[in-house]
Amino acid sequence: MLYFAYGSNLDWNQMRRRCPSAKFVCVARLADHCLAFTRKSSCRGCGVADAVPQNGHEVWGVVYETPETEIGELDQAEGFKPGRTKNAYVREQRHVLADGDEGKPMAVWVYFASRQKKPPPPSVGYKKLIVDGANFWHLPSEYIEELEKIEAVN
Repeated sequence: MLYFAYGSNLDWNQMRRRCPSAKFVCVARLADHCLAFTRKSSCRGCGVADAVPQNGHEVWGVVYETPETEIGELDQAEGFKPGRTKNAYVREQRHVLADGDEGKPMAVWVYFASRQKKPPPPSVGYKKLIVDGANFWHLPSEYIEELEKIEAVN
């Protein structure tokens, strides 16, 4: 399965704990979406990442290849259970652009949050996972600068 990570799963160590056989495929861009924090995580106690449709904006992340045998672990970590009517996240197929190149579309699975009203901002630690992951994978510097501006709380 090809999976597009844009939140805390940018952190390679976290991703490997969740899916030990995951392999990095490429950096990618999800067009016409913006990064937002639309849900409070019951585990983390802070706002967590979501990719919200918004024309003219983009969310950068990475594509991992994850074996089918490990999808259940990833689903569980994301609070998604197929067939359940209420999930923390839903997994949907989308197209991202490999290396941000319009000529390199790829079909991937993406988790989108089930939005809540007035979720808190991300914690400093959660934001750090995202920013450190973005730096680790060498996402575009302009995008990393935007991530660094995210308001976080202790």
